[in-house]
Amino acid sequence: MADRTALEDADIGAKTDRAVVRDALGVGVAVGLSGFAFGVTSAGGGLTLLQTCALSLLVFTGASQFALVGALAAGGSPFTAAAGAFFLGVRNAFYGLRLSQLLALPRAVRPFAAQWVIDETAAVALAQPTRRTARLGFVVTGLSLYLLWNLTTLLGALGAEAIGDTDAWGLDAAGPAVFLALLAPMLKTGTERAVAGLAVLLGLGLLPVLPAGVPVLLASDPPGPFGPGWKAIFPEAGLAPFTAWK
Repeated sequence: MADRTALEDADIGAKTDRAVVRDALGVGVAVGLSGFAFGVTSAGGGLTLLQTCALSLLVFTGASQFALVGALAAGGSPFTAAAGAFFLGVRNAFYGLRLSQLLALPRAVRPFAAQWVIDETAAVALAQPTRRTARLGFVVTGLSLYLLWNLTTLLGALGAEAIGDTDAWGLDAAGPAVFLALLAPMLKTGTERAVAGLAVLLGLGLLPVLPAGVPVLLASDPPGPFGPGWKAIFPEAGLAPFTAWK
């Protein structure tokens, strides 16, 4: 009887692992393919092949990468472009706070795992019922996405000249589209949706009158009661709107 129970538990565990791997690979492949759009957009914006690939290898956070090259292509200063990309990437630090407790990785592994703390790995890991499956989802999502994102970035940068005008193809919209698709399910309450809408209006309204990159800064961390960390708007998160989901 005990042997049968052990076998049943093992079978359930194997099925759960397969489901986690399937979901993680689905996310990794779907989002990883958009690295092609980044490669094309970056090369079309004037960055070299080495600069484009270095961004994907070292930065590895799509929204920040698109924000950086978009601001530079629009004529923004490198400092403003980097600042906008930095503030968009701050959310990954908040992901790290939650994932560090959930995954409880060995100290020697944490610096390497930190490179993979992004929207997609956090979403897959936090959706798992146990620490073991959370670790599995994090690793599979991170590995598949990192490899595919960098490969498609290289291919996109190499193929940018053959594609021609990236604006005509609308590839510059791929990054924001992916980001919005990830963000939308996190906005569960009316308050969260209202704040997200205000951020969009603020960014669009300031776009014609401020230097490139500055509207992103103000929309991501506006002054006044909507200020640092959005804590006043998302008390249930306590940190940022991106952590207001379970």
